[in-house]
Amino acid sequence: MKNRVLASLETPDGDRCVDLFRRPDGSFGFEIYRRDTEDLTGWFAIGGHVHKPYATQDQARQAAARLAPWLDT
Repeated sequence: MKNRVLASLETPDGDRCVDLFRRPDGSFGFEIYRRDTEDLTGWFAIGGHVHKPYATQDQARQAAARLAPWLDT
């Protein structure tokens, strides 16, 4: 099974994004992505946070917000 994305939160200009997800084991996590408007290949993971587990979605979001200032906590 794959992680299930619960929210995908972009910057206002659309060049950064945080995905909050739930893993098959029930834990939660997040990853930070970027995309370049001139490069049409899509989003690239830049955070290296995908493997860190959190007990709740709220904990994952709070951890992401410390690294992604465009998120509201």
